[in-house]
Amino acid sequence: MIIPNKEKQLKEKIIITGKKLYQARLVAATSGNLSAQLDKDNILITATGTSLGDLRPEDIIKVNLTKTGIEDKRLTTEFPLHRLIYEKLKAKVVIHCHPPLANGYFSVTSSLKNLTFESEIYLGDVPVIKQETPSITKPELVVEALGINNLVVIKNHGVVCVGEDFRHSFNLIETLEEAVKVTSIARLLDKGILDDLDKVLKEDLTRKNQAYTMFSKEHIQAIVDLVNQDDFIAAKGRELDLTVELAIKLDEDQRAYKFIFQKGKIIKLEDNDKAAYVISAPADIWELVFLGKLNSFVAVTQGKMKLKGQLGQLSKWFVPFNRLFELFKQVKIK
Repeated sequence: MIIPNKEKQLKEKIIITGKKLYQARLVAATSGNLSAQLDKDNILITATGTSLGDLRPEDIIKVNLTKTGIEDKRLTTEFPLHRLIYEKLKAKVVIHCHPPLANGYFSVTSSLKNLTFESEIYLGDVPVIKQETPSITKPELVVEALGINNLVVIKNHGVVCVGEDFRHSFNLIETLEEAVKVTSIARLLDKGILDDLDKVLKEDLTRKNQAYTMFSKEHIQAIVDLVNQDDFIAAKGRELDLTVELAIKLDEDQRAYKFIFQKGKIIKLEDNDKAAYVISAPADIWELVFLGKLNSFVAVTQGKMKLKGQLGQLSKWFVPFNRLFELFKQVKIK
């Protein structure tokens, strides 16, 4: 049988990813499954009972998602999840695996404190979905969570990660496993450390009673007023010389606002995107950000938001900007 070139190349990528997952001890035995979009109608997915560390081309099934009632006995029980992901999200690949440290950690807790800047920027708040069966029987909950973060933990089961390619998705899972290791070690060394970290960033701020139309001039001005009243941003802005022009932009109507920072204070607000750094996204993503459900740094690194400018340069002001994004949710939106 002659395998079309694109299909052959995609199968090779799946095989390589399976080996990487096995070598990193993120899967064991025949656990986990991988899939990738071949074209608008078809995906490739690993068959049930196969070892991801020892895949062969014949272990990878081609499935037409437009067909109903697919009856291939080799299909994994997680196929409904993969299918729904490709139907609802703009994913090109799906990795489902069972990292042992993450599984152990999330079996006794439902949140992860990121102790390194890398995990804070790339992981953010990883959603945790409760699981009561050996396979995922409520894929819609997982897909909803994947709309917020490209990586989701399935309690007592494993993780699901989506993305544009296997490399970035693998990196997210590996970053999570490392973050769990770091947090666990910190707790062993000093059980009080997690209560003391980032105290200032966790201060409760009183929300204003007024609610604004999202991305209206009044909404953005209310954020500016709150930022300029914040002592923490002012102090860090002076310390780190937060002097920069940063714009935020709404994809649907190209509405944009430019914040002109000078040593941590926003000295001017303009209605344009002529700035060194521009963060843009559709309305549904901005809503998650303004509600505090999605960290802007994470949204950029996971491709949910677009950034014009170098993230590495912007990240030198990570602490005050992270505080700024925290303040977003203090201004109510309608």
